[in-house]
Amino acid sequence: MSRAPLEFRLRFWIFLIIYLLGFLAPWNWALHLDGRGPNAHTWGLLAVNLAKSSGLAINAAFNVVLAIAIVCAFAGAWLRTWGSAYIGAGVMLDHNLRGDAVVADGPYRYMRNPLYLGTMFNTLALSILMSATGAVFTIVAIALFQVRLILAEERFLTGKLGAPYVEYAKRVPRIVPALRPRVPASGARGRWLEAVLAEIYQWGMAASYAAVGWMYNAGLLVQCVLISLGVSLVVRAFPVRTQKA
Repeated sequence: MSRAPLEFRLRFWIFLIIYLLGFLAPWNWALHLDGRGPNAHTWGLLAVNLAKSSGLAINAAFNVVLAIAIVCAFAGAWLRTWGSAYIGAGVMLDHNLRGDAVVADGPYRYMRNPLYLGTMFNTLALSILMSATGAVFTIVAIALFQVRLILAEERFLTGKLGAPYVEYAKRVPRIVPALRPRVPASGARGRWLEAVLAEIYQWGMAASYAAVGWMYNAGLLVQCVLISLGVSLVVRAFPVRTQKA
């Protein structure tokens, strides 16, 4: 274990601030870059443009955008849960950098950063509820911040683990998953209950999109996202630790 850079230790709060800025879009108070009204969010704008360019009915265009967001939300939830199951929720939530050994099971045989890729998918789904400028800001800011975190982790793991990690990094892609496993399985077993509980926000958001998204009520979906976040904070306060297999 090593004391991490400040931005790594505060990453939860930095993510939260980025998302909050994306929803509030405070620059609109002075610049008025985005429109107003019940459909002035990215979901509505994408649906209107899709309907105009494709000839789809507007309700069908809304459904297409929603369906893509649902796929992104579930992809993000699955990737983060799969990654957390093998790296351990404790490592995923830790404020400090951890590097006891190279994890070469589960998604880590295909890519080195499934958790960050999962967060990116979740961000894409969440962004449809923001204004256009808020969505662009959030997607770009989250991507850049995650690149910074990835590079910091790579420097730490290279220094801590040396040649085994360097060889692993040569074989396994950083973020775009390989179609086939790039390293042999180490035989570790996933801790799935621990992982699902650690990623309860992701699953709550994905389930909300699938269950109530068809009501075309962005405000209701925002409420569901906030409830999912609240539940996840409660679960994090009472972590479940399963025995390492």
